[in-house]
Amino acid sequence: MKVARTGNEAMAEAMRQINPDVVAAYPITPATEIVQIFSNFVADGLVKTEFVAVESEHSAMSACIGAQAAGARAMTGTSSQGLILMSEMLYIVSGLRLPIVLAEVNRAIASPINIHCDHSDTMAVRDSGWIQIYSENAQEGYDNLIQAVRIAEEARLPAMVTIDGFIISHGMEAIDMLEDEKVTEFIKEYKPEHPLLDVDNPITAGAIDFTDYFFEHKRQTIEAMKDSKEIIQRVSQEFGEKFGRTYELFESYKLDDAEIALVIIGSTAGTAKVVVDKLRSQGIKAGLLKIRVFRPFPGLELREALSNIKAIAVMDRADGLNTVGGPLCEEIKAILYESELRPKIVNYIYGLGGRDTNLKHIESVFNDLGEIVKTGRIKEPVSYLGVRE
Repeated sequence: MKVARTGNEAMAEAMRQINPDVVAAYPITPATEIVQIFSNFVADGLVKTEFVAVESEHSAMSACIGAQAAGARAMTGTSSQGLILMSEMLYIVSGLRLPIVLAEVNRAIASPINIHCDHSDTMAVRDSGWIQIYSENAQEGYDNLIQAVRIAEEARLPAMVTIDGFIISHGMEAIDMLEDEKVTEFIKEYKPEHPLLDVDNPITAGAIDFTDYFFEHKRQTIEAMKDSKEIIQRVSQEFGEKFGRTYELFESYKLDDAEIALVIIGSTAGTAKVVVDKLRSQGIKAGLLKIRVFRPFPGLELREALSNIKAIAVMDRADGLNTVGGPLCEEIKAILYESELRPKIVNYIYGLGGRDTNLKHIESVFNDLGEIVKTGRIKEPVSYLGVRE
């Protein structure tokens, strides 16, 4: 069924169809609408969810932990400062192997105070043990959230699905919604492995864990993250077979014979595709790789996809504040270090605080890559796109 929905509405509709047992939430711009709309579904009796209105995002994740540990399917939504406030609890969720699913709207982190999009919030918690799935548009946000439930529960790891603040969260798009019963059938009934309320099989959760076992328990989470890559691919393939929309760990756009390419996350990939098409019509072999799954990081697969490109621009919508570039570029450089035909790599920090990135900006990046291919030299390893000097 084709309907007009904003990104927030699409995420809320997906939550309605998932019909979780518990949603605990505290509102924050620009993610407020997701849980606000969902609370209307609760009030109207369209879901059987217990909605818990709490006093902070830290409490929201804490309530989800209690619910999921007890055996419930729990979800929440947040953004920016809210994600940072709950960051302490994010590590507890993954350590306890609780498959909580989080609808996250990317927004800058203060200060200065800003309510618009960049990826600083999710990049700040990229190593918290959560699967991270990024979306280019409202359709992907809707589809990814539904898939995330299956992925998280099969991997026994939490998952966050993101959309870009305001650009996607408040932008109206046409999306294809699935039938409610089809979503129910796809996500299946949640069967917790060790619920605390199973009094016949008591367990200890959240115990203190010193030098004798901490390393081994942490290794279990590490191995689960490695194994989740196969689960993500399998669930995405099944989703494609059932509903006709197939997703991979990343999307390659006109990359097979490309000589210059961008690596990018989120909504700006849509803008970049327009530029790639324009350059292709001029005979320039341009391409694009859009990261969908950032955690687990698909390093080997990315190396194979990018190793034959002559020059690559990695575009980060967050700065690592480490003086050597953004977090995505660091990881792309690391996986390509062992490549036999190591490409030239430059980093562009763009769009911080919602700064617009237009077709001319993207075309200028491709022009820079063309110069690098001609001269073999990189003048600026890290550039700031569209910022006033």
